[in-house]
Amino acid sequence: MTLKETALHNEHATLGASFTDFGGWDMPLKYQSELAEHHAVRRGAGLFDLSHMGEIWVRGPQAAAFLDYALVGNLSAIAVGKAKYSLICTPEGGIIDDLISYRRPALDNPISDNADDVYLVVPNAGNADAVYAEFVNRAQNFDVDLENVSAQTSLIALQGPEAERILLGLVPAEQAQAVRELKYYAATEVTVAGLPILLARTGYTGEDGFELYIGNDQAAELWNALLTADDVVTPCGLASRDSLRLEAAMPLYGNELSLQGNPFEAGLGPVVSLPPAKTAKEGDFVGKEALARIKAERAESLNGKRVLVGLQGQGRRAARSHYPVLLTDQNGETQTIGEVTSGLPSPTLGYPVALAYVEASHAEPGTELLVDLRGKAEPFTVVALPFYKRSN
Repeated sequence: MTLKETALHNEHATLGASFTDFGGWDMPLKYQSELAEHHAVRRGAGLFDLSHMGEIWVRGPQAAAFLDYALVGNLSAIAVGKAKYSLICTPEGGIIDDLISYRRPALDNPISDNADDVYLVVPNAGNADAVYAEFVNRAQNFDVDLENVSAQTSLIALQGPEAERILLGLVPAEQAQAVRELKYYAATEVTVAGLPILLARTGYTGEDGFELYIGNDQAAELWNALLTADDVVTPCGLASRDSLRLEAAMPLYGNELSLQGNPFEAGLGPVVSLPPAKTAKEGDFVGKEALARIKAERAESLNGKRVLVGLQGQGRRAARSHYPVLLTDQNGETQTIGEVTSGLPSPTLGYPVALAYVEASHAEPGTELLVDLRGKAEPFTVVALPFYKRSN
């Protein structure tokens, strides 16, 4: 299969990137040192090409009502200019994808003057086509227009404690306040290096930072303007992005999230707008009946149910995806009680960390467990999440 390339592929090649297949895309894994790239984001600023992500515009008089039906969250409650993390689930409650939806003002909408009916939905790379197909299927009874602009849109992320300072050097003086005041999970239109940008502040690294949406034809110009804006800006690949998101305990579709799982075991119960939550929405949505049943069953008893937990290694060796999680009972017998979904040595913390699904009866922080590291059981401890949280 021929891998797809982003509009920035030549820029990455010029910088000496090593590439990898990610969701059918030929993406930069690292440029020189994934460890250096990781630390650059924690200490300065890292620049990521996320153009493999999807972008779907949802417009029309019933856009809010449609998204309330198609997704598990209460999307109609989002204020214009804000964003919301949500899930699209199957009727059985399985997770098709996790995604972010931005509610945009009327200027983005050629159909209506109503400022409440324009959304930009951003699914994950490998799921963009599946999400769009589900949207088309679920939109049949709604007055809504869907436009998949993934192939025409580039997405660049500037992440790290220096991100705001660097970005302020590239925007007009009259827009500086808008950048400073942009809250987490919000978006606005600005000009960066003379280019029109949809600027968001959502992130996937555990640090402050921004996502910049732009057309493919201007992506290289924007990338190079950001890359050369300051000496602390470091181009970063998917390897450091994975270690950064794992330290921040952010789930990755295909690892922590899947069609076989459900939001509640993944710790994403608050994302589902069911009673008695304050965000509970009226009306039906896809998966509502199944998710309500799963929620009720888990509230009644967690026996035999699994939970996503954080694990901290006591030694130097890291657990990896699919490694068995073990428990030794009082009789010295060892049984498998779970499976690792993601694991790496933490560059920031200096010890191995992992996310894993384990039986709920062994999910309490402080519980001592073992992980089978290719035939050798190594000690790990259940810890509270996230592993890393920035200080400001």
